[in-house]
Amino acid sequence: MTIHAALLRKDPNSAYSVDFPDFPGCVTAGRSLEEAKRLAHEALEFHIAGMIEDHESVPRPTALDAILADPQRQDAVVMLVDVRAEPIRSVRINVTLPEDLIHRIDRSTNNRSRFLADAARARLNEIA
Repeated sequence: MTIHAALLRKDPNSAYSVDFPDFPGCVTAGRSLEEAKRLAHEALEFHIAGMIEDHESVPRPTALDAILADPQRQDAVVMLVDVRAEPIRSVRINVTLPEDLIHRIDRSTNNRSRFLADAARARLNEIA
């Protein structure tokens, strides 16, 4: 597990926003602090998994002193997010699905496995 800093901000007229200094473009938001924390963990895990899948190197966490020294970050609260930063081993399984569903999946993506994994994660997050 690796701990990365997340920057949490709250605008009085909107949700909590979260971004990651070590991962430009990885952002999320939540209506409550609890939701923002949960979604920050999910967003960072998903972002890192994509980097690993694309064979990109995952950056080492920046020191908190360096993050806090940036004057553009003075309006943020630092939140630490603990995530897995190593590849998760994929396991091949055999799944039986209706043929029409397979055709619909294949028309919407060029990576059936990723599509099904993303759908499973989304559903699991709904029921969690």
